[in-house]
Amino acid sequence: MFVATLIADGGVDAALLSEVAHQFDTDCTAGTLCAPIAMIDEGHAGDFFFSATGDFDASQCPELAEAIREQALSIAKGGFGRDLRLDVVVQPAANREKKLLIADMDSTMITVECIDELADYAGIKAQIAEVTERAMRGELDFGAALDARVALLKGLSESAIEQCLAERVKLMPGAKALVQTMRARGATCVLVSGGFTRFAEPVGAEIGFHRVIANRLVIADGALDGTVERPIVDSGTKLDTLLAVRAELGLGASDTLAVGDGANDLAMIREAGLGVAYHAKPIVAAAAGARVDHGDLTALLYAQGIARGDWVTS
Repeated sequence: MFVATLIADGGVDAALLSEVAHQFDTDCTAGTLCAPIAMIDEGHAGDFFFSATGDFDASQCPELAEAIREQALSIAKGGFGRDLRLDVVVQPAANREKKLLIADMDSTMITVECIDELADYAGIKAQIAEVTERAMRGELDFGAALDARVALLKGLSESAIEQCLAERVKLMPGAKALVQTMRARGATCVLVSGGFTRFAEPVGAEIGFHRVIANRLVIADGALDGTVERPIVDSGTKLDTLLAVRAELGLGASDTLAVGDGANDLAMIREAGLGVAYHAKPIVAAAAGARVDHGDLTALLYAQGIARGDWVTS
């Protein structure tokens, strides 16, 4: 059995969801409805469940999610007069609620790329941001791009790190609710960042992650010396962390959730039971099992069937 979840703040109610489910049952050859619709939060998110037909399997979920989204947008506009900012997640219904979260930090759990903001204090943000963008699109080797960018920061005062953290680093909407709700329900949450511990450790503590893994900037005489400690935290590290923690906890692949936005998140996103491209670069959005283009990080709670009344937001 599979579940399709429609998420759009203020736009998904029982009437719309019923019509979308009916059209799915009438037109779609991938599956047949096998349960009534189920509202998660009236006006915000709801599910319909279907049994697969033919050769439909989990690998086709992203394509089906996009087809359902397009149909839902058409129904919302034509039948209800609504223009929705809609996300749709299709996944196997079994093990829908996850027991392990592996998350990227920059532009995922926080709203900025820390190295770009730190570069602004050195007066070279545009130069470094262009390299960051290319690396996140998968056009450059991540490690080499990181070394090149950090080298340009040589001589920047260590105090700029704390200033940048205080002035520029903001949590992504929904980050605390996602992590703290999953923790409260027994999940393990790990932040694995290709950024830097001086940002990731305080961010991880504030959000509520159990563990934080990130790169360490080398500081000498109160200034950045232009290098990063080895080994570099990269795509392989993120994948290895998912596999290692999953094994440590005795979990299956279907128990895991990975979320990120850049090319260095692709490996863990592909391996996770639910791999989510969050407001992601095209290469990531095209390869992920699910994508969130419009909602905030609480969309990942709705994707697990967790209603707003059960969120932990303190």
